[in-house]
Amino acid sequence: MTTRKFALVVAADQQLGIGRAGGLPWKLPAEMAHFKRVTSEAPEGQQNAVLMGRKTYESILPKFRPLRGRVNVVLSRTPGFEVENALAAPSLSIALQLLEGRTDVARVFVIGGGEIYKQALAHPGCEEVVLTQVHATFDCDTHLPDFRTAFTRVESDGPHEENGVRYTFERWRV
Repeated sequence: MTTRKFALVVAADQQLGIGRAGGLPWKLPAEMAHFKRVTSEAPEGQQNAVLMGRKTYESILPKFRPLRGRVNVVLSRTPGFEVENALAAPSLSIALQLLEGRTDVARVFVIGGGEIYKQALAHPGCEEVVLTQVHATFDCDTHLPDFRTAFTRVESDGPHEENGVRYTFERWRV
């Protein structure tokens, strides 16, 4: 069986911090619009899938979940876990298997949180990291593993600035 290829989409500070107290440590609406665009744009008749851990799913405001226009897959090790209007899977590998062979799914994106990112970066199907590099340091309690030795930056757009915070959109590939 082939391994479904996927990308990570993540915003991280200069110390690869990605979260604090179950949420994002910055408020960057244009960066969130970038996230939506990256994870939503798909060829006609298809949509993308977003894979996320339960805590990440629950951190999304209820009125925005599941994320519209995308197949949502929520990972949880809790036996019998179910989520309304989304798929549930006990592991990253099983989540990818659920999407295997689905011709209606163009691309697969892992969107958090920290433990899921760690598993994804170690998975052979991970081929790209879509990174928003935040040019500051925040007091984060969740960090992304340092992927930069295994990936090469192939694209960089920025810096941009919003709410006094500078950031650059980057793409890294295996």
